[in-house]
Parts: sequence; structure tokens; C-alpha cells
Amino acid sequence: MHKELNVEEKSKINEVAKLFFKLGCIAFGGPASHIAMMEDEVVTKRKWMTRQHFLDLIGATNLIPGPNSTEMTMHCGYERAGWKGLITAGGLFILPAVTITLIFAWLYGKYGNLPDVQPIIYGIKPAVIAIILSASYKLGKKALKSFELGILGVLTIIACIYGFNEIIVLFGCGLLGLLLFYAKKTAGISKSIAPFFMLQVGATGSIGYLKIFLSFLKVGAILYGSGYVLFAFLDAELVATGLMTRPALIDAVAVGQMTPGPVLSTATFIGYQLGGFPGAIAATIGIFLPSFIFVTILNPLVHKIRKSPPLSAFLDTVNIAAVGVIVAVCYEMAKDSITDWRTIVIAALSIITVFGFKKINSAFIVLGGAILGFILYQF
Repeated sequence: MHKELNVEEKSKINEVAKLFFKLGCIAFGGPASHIAMMEDEVVTKRKWMTRQHFLDLIGATNLIPGPNSTEMTMHCGYERAGWKGLITAGGLFILPAVTITLIFAWLYGKYGNLPDVQPIIYGIKPAVIAIILSASYKLGKKALKSFELGILGVLTIIACIYGFNEIIVLFGCGLLGLLLFYAKKTAGISKSIAPFFMLQVGATGSIGYLKIFLSFLKVGAILYGSGYVLFAFLDAELVATGLMTRPALIDAVAVGQMTPGPVLSTATFIGYQLGGFPGAIAATIGIFLPSFIFVTILNPLVHKIRKSPPLSAFLDTVNIAAVGVIVAVCYEMAKDSITDWRTIVIAALSIITVFGFKKINSAFIVLGGAILGFILYQF
């Protein structure tokens, strides 16, 4: 019996490993597209969990620091294969991006420039818009449980498009959900505390491996919302103190955007510039370690939150707000990515494929976009 359990456990871990390594290799387009691909794989195709629970995990993940899509991989791995699945999913999702970024960092250090992958990225960006739209539609249908939630979802989209902070919007919607719950129950007043704090990394002067690790550990522990906030923070901490030039930081941003997987793999590139290979490892471990800790603590609590009526109302509202944030991100991505007739063609064909052939794997959408982008870029 024990042997059978071990075989089943190993089978589940292998399944988690294969899936999230694959996603780590093909997940271009930022957190919204990563989550869309995950939803397609773990809910629609593999049925590891219900769409409602996947939504709950998205909502909960948005309320803690760290890269949302990477934390979602950990949640999915935990749901399938326990804590070993959590580590496997998170580690293998991060690995391709970190490896590619490390290669780019070495090339950059040796030759002073980056390889030209613009034609491929040119086609991938409009293609992932279709993947995000598909996931937003499916998750939105599940999250839309009442007229009031629909109004809050629309308000979230508008607020994010007009530049309001995503975390404030999410917490605000959650609190409104609590107020609506108690208003319907005509009972009491709800109270909630949402701590917001910033922790500044001091000037590092001559920077060592431990200092690199601690600096990125602090960033990983406090970084709410989009990973792109990282760049403004590092500009102040590294460029202003003379540890890195602004062109090098801009190149680091470019690497984060051109590689698959989490944008925070940029830390690998920066760590390499500051301290070679050991510096890259220190920065990478530092920035991702808090996410592993937060998800390990948070995952078991999500089921308990769902069983509590007031907290369930809070989570329902955060869920619809999270879908609204994804839609707003999709809108902003579309503005930046769909800029001419070529990208319009790629986006249109991708949308038709995603909604017309619902069983097609999102990997083929990404691959098709890359091929079309490379071909059409020549014209």
C-alpha cells in the first residue's frame, strides 16, 4: 500500500514537473498571460481543481507580495502534489527564464549587447492577447455572481486603466464586498486593516554576495502588484548609487520582457552584472524565496476563508476585481502590442483560433504568433 502511494505521488510530481517546465519555456507576455495559460492547463484540460477554486487562488495571491503568476504555479503544484509539488512547480517555472537570462547576462558582459529577438516578440505579444481574453471570459463568467459584483468589476477595469494602484483597488473592492455582505445581513460594521509599507534597501557601496541576496530578498518580500515596479526601485537603488548604469538597467528590463516566465528573472541579469555567476544566484534566490514562503502559509488558509460567510464575500469581490485587473492589463498590452496591420492580423487570427478551437493548447498559439511575427516582420 505504501509503495502504491509512493508511485502515485511520484506520478503527480512528474506531471507537475512536465507541465510547469513547459509553461516556463513558453509563457511569454507577463503575469496575465501566464495565468491564462495555467487556467487552460490545470482547470480546462487536466481538471486539477474547479474554476471557482482557481479564482479564489488568484484573488488570494493578489493580496500578498511577490510575482503573482509564479505564486499561482506554486498554488497549482501544491493542490496537485502537496509541498513537493509547490517547490517543483515554482522551481521549474522559474528555471527556463533564469537560465536564458543568465546566458543573456554572460553575452552582455562579453560583447556589450543583446541578440535581436524583436521579430519573434513582435508576433508573440498580440497572440497572447487572445489567450488572456479567453481566460478572462471563462474566469469572469464564474466570478460574476451578482449584479453588484459586475458593477465592481467594471469599476475596477476603469480604475486600473486610469492608473489607480492595483493593490489599493483590490483591497478597496474587498472591503466594499464586506460592507455589501453586512448591509444585506443588516448586522454590525466590518473592520479590516490593510497594511501598506515600503522598506528601502540602503546604498550598497562595494556590494558582496550576501548584500545582493539581502537586497533582493527585501524586494521580493515587499513587491506588490506588477513586477515592473521593480525597475523603478532598482533605478533609485543601483543607478543613483553608481552601482549600475541606466543603459545597463534598461537592457535588464529588455531581457525580462523578451524571455518567457516571470519578469522578475531580471534579477538574475542584474545579479550577474553586480557579482558574476554567484551574484546572479544570490539575486535569483533572494527575490523568489519570499514567494515560496508566502504561498506555503497562504494555500491552506484559502479553503478556510471560503467557508467563512463574511470572508467568502470579501474573496468573491476580490476575485471579480482580479478579473477586472487582468482585463485592464490586457487593454494596456493591446495598446502597446497591436500597432499596425501585421499585429492586427496576428491578434485577429489568434482570437479566432482561441475561441473557435477551444481545445487547442495555448503553446500552439504562442508558437503560431512567433512564426507569423517572424514572417510578417520582414515586410
